Amino acid sequence: MIAAIRKSEGTYIAEFERSLKHPAAKVWSFLTENEKLKLWFSELSIDNLVAGGIIKFDMGDGSFEEMTILEVHPNSVLEYTWDKDVVRFELATVDGGCKLTLIEKITSLNDHTPRDLAGWHVCLDVITALLDDARLENRSEQWKVWYERYREAVDAQAWID
Repeated sequence: MIAAIRKSEGTYIAEFERSLKHPAAKVWSFLTENEKLKLWFSELSIDNLVAGGIIKFDMGDGSFEEMTILEVHPNSVLEYTWDKDVVRFELATVDGGCKLTLIEKITSLNDHTPRDLAGWHVCLDVITALLDDARLENRSEQWKVWYERYREAVDAQAWID
């Protein structure tokens, strides 16, 4: 299901939800342990998992973009900067599994927004597959499908504003 996109207090909020049949601690490990993080977002690594700590984004050219961890509560909340935006993962225990919510607070909609949203969508699908000991084939093809849907959703949101 596509993320819900809405405007709130001068920013945009994109909210993704996944119901997972795994405990929050196991899901948390995929968000915070570098060896598992690499399986679904190979460019990211966490230097220090504390508020004020750094997450590095490997730009692929020998340089790194540094993102600051804003909030961390083990097995519950991870929030960090994402360029001018903020990304927040929330985990809540539900019926023997957990609900994973990804919230991106977006300062302004632009041509890159649908690309990021499609990327997050596929990342969440990959995490789900990894947790289920499955494999998501053709990530790039999946991304193309979701990119078109998010491009339409972002265009519709911009039209509403």
